[in-house]
Amino acid sequence: MTENTAVLKVKGLHASIDEKPILKGVDLTVEPGEVHAIMGRNGSGKSTLANIIMGHPKYTVDSGEIIYLGENLADLDVSERARAGIFMAFQYPVAIPGVSVAQFLRTALRAQGHDIPAREFRTVLSAAFAKLGIPDSFRSRHVNDGFSGGEKKRLEILQLLLLKPKLALLDETDSGLDIDALRTVSQGVNEAIQAGVSVILVTHYQRILEYVKPDHVHVFLDGQIAMSGGPELAHSLEARGYDWVSEGQS
Repeated sequence: MTENTAVLKVKGLHASIDEKPILKGVDLTVEPGEVHAIMGRNGSGKSTLANIIMGHPKYTVDSGEIIYLGENLADLDVSERARAGIFMAFQYPVAIPGVSVAQFLRTALRAQGHDIPAREFRTVLSAAFAKLGIPDSFRSRHVNDGFSGGEKKRLEILQLLLLKPKLALLDETDSGLDIDALRTVSQGVNEAIQAGVSVILVTHYQRILEYVKPDHVHVFLDGQIAMSGGPELAHSLEARGYDWVSEGQS
């Protein structure tokens, strides 16, 4: 496919935080419907890449470009990127006391231009809750307030399914999930992929990739993509760890 068809094209990306370099020349192209798994040790730059694509203000892009659907994201803030169809599920979703789950989701849909009538919204929400094993009583609970780790991750995937973004950045969505929750969350991610969502999945472990099959696997090392391959690369990492990647780069 040509550059014009890419959902995302990261070119020569260098980025820092408080003048400390983190990303040191990242190139990545995501085509429509593709799943890219980003793996690597803590501190290698995986989550930083996702945060910078989303527009997190604490990071500084020192050079390079992030092109989304043919447009440079440089001048767009987080909310503008979200409205353009970029979604991010966080490793540690924050609580929003005083805002109910139903209020939050309906406001998010309205921000995307989907003002669903109240009765229809209740029906859609109940169906989505059932699909992800979320009790219907959660509609009146405050967002992530007192939620378990698994409940927070299910709610994030619920947002993914309802908002139907073009690009989803999933930052360690499998973190803290037991096997049943992992299967449920993975099922939701796969449903989004089948609907045409392109995915960048940041993870430490191969286990979620047993359920969400990547088209490409990239290994981050010291702020760069040190190695890329297919799903078999994740199996090699599981068996051999990351040392053999760094040894091959020395």
